[in-house]
Amino acid sequence: MFETNDSVTETYSATQASAIAGEFRAARMSRTALTDFPGPLPRLLDESYAIQDVAIAHWPDELVGWKVGRILGDLVAVHGTDRLIGPIFAASLQNADGEGEQDFAAIADGFCAVEGEYVFELATDAVPNKTDYDASSALALVGQLWTGIEVAGSPLATINDLGPTVVVSDFGNNWGLILGKPVQNWQARLEDLTCSVTVNGDVVGSGIVTAFPGGVTQSLVFALNCAASRGLPLKRGMLISTGAVSGVHDAKAGDHAIADFGPDGRIACHRLAVTAGSGLGL
Repeated sequence: MFETNDSVTETYSATQASAIAGEFRAARMSRTALTDFPGPLPRLLDESYAIQDVAIAHWPDELVGWKVGRILGDLVAVHGTDRLIGPIFAASLQNADGEGEQDFAAIADGFCAVEGEYVFELATDAVPNKTDYDASSALALVGQLWTGIEVAGSPLATINDLGPTVVVSDFGNNWGLILGKPVQNWQARLEDLTCSVTVNGDVVGSGIVTAFPGGVTQSLVFALNCAASRGLPLKRGMLISTGAVSGVHDAKAGDHAIADFGPDGRIACHRLAVTAGSGLGL
């Protein structure tokens, strides 16, 4: 069952899932904001992932990884998990391999934020249908850890306010990923990694990976198990953006943000004032 915007319940169906996914897909591709969730609100994460699965299947780009987000407070008990995932696509991936600033253009009047994160890259395929990865078996698949900025974004400005089921429904509120530099000696430093973010010169957030349960390793475990349970096992070369170490920081058109990873470098980005038009990339 779902709760509609006017508090009337109705039965969820595959047709509704397809329609909701189609509305989000069209809005993302045309960079057009949505004023409301395009259908009845999902109550269960399984229903939300059904919407996401349809959207992924019809998105005209290659799946190159997953973002991991957190579920907080009382909602952890409601949903039985403290994490969620959403897809990252090839056209929305940038490499910050120099000292320059990376530009991106999100949807005017939609949601947009930047998050300093650490990103695992798999060196080998996950085992198909394996949904019981733990920290040791998950880390055995990893070849590299990178610094990164997740650009969170959605046509729906209120996506986070409406809760994790809505977040999952629209690609986990992911707009893209800016990949920074490899983290040296990462295996020995997984509990010590930090990040801070400034927006327009002001520090807006900072944190350490151990501030959320299980740190980046548990995010990797969750992504592997959740994706496999949906018939989408992770492949060699895929990226897993593990969660907002710095926090989630709104980015308006014209804003400049820097994610500082200490000895592992910095990533600078700029949200362009461009507001509309078609295109899949950042």
